[in-house]
Amino acid sequence: MIVQACINGARSASFHPALPLTAEAMARDAAACVAAGAAELHIHPRGPDGRESLGAIDLTIPLVRRACPGTLVGVSTGAWIENDEARTRSLIDGWTELPDYASVNLSEHDAPAVMQRLRARGVGIEAGLASVADAERLAGLKDGGRIFRILIEISEQDFSEAREVAEGIHTVLERAGLRKPILLHGADATVWPFVELAEERRWSTRVGLEDGRTLPDGSIASGNAALVAAAVGIFRSGRAVGSRQ
Repeated sequence: MIVQACINGARSASFHPALPLTAEAMARDAAACVAAGAAELHIHPRGPDGRESLGAIDLTIPLVRRACPGTLVGVSTGAWIENDEARTRSLIDGWTELPDYASVNLSEHDAPAVMQRLRARGVGIEAGLASVADAERLAGLKDGGRIFRILIEISEQDFSEAREVAEGIHTVLERAGLRKPILLHGADATVWPFVELAEERRWSTRVGLEDGRTLPDGSIASGNAALVAAAVGIFRSGRAVGSRQ
């Protein structure tokens, strides 16, 4: 069980004044998150124009690693980043600074090819599953089990509906014998209910400005480190999911 810090995602600068958008800001913020208890980092590198870029990974990863020695660093390969399958593949093939792992969304058309390229580069794969269909697709892939971790990421905002999707995904994984480490997270309204559910199920979780900006009490967090500290506190206290009721 770990708490991963997802420090920026696809959010715009208007989402939060402390959102880290440059490589230097990401490195500083990552170090603060690790100091607050984050065991891993998930980042979305940005180019000089502030937009997400797979090409910015070679600049960003070394800075983050120097700021957080020994901490695993992951990135996203989301299709929206380059919006071009051939370019996405080419940039992954050309990385000179490799992340420890990369998230691949199984809902995306080119996910199998992206996974193949990551394996060829020696980069671990976080298989991102947002639906039962995603889980079934992963289970049906020839090399679906050659992954670092399962990322169950739920976008539904009603917690009952969101939990039903998460449990459905887990059922498919169990039926298929895909018993890999699981990291469960929600977004916005479901961030903290899913942190608590992850603690109950003994799964890992993640928090950060990619997923939401509020603390468990509903107040706006000062930044990523405060969000991480709150999640770590839940994990250490062993507060069960029933505390929401």
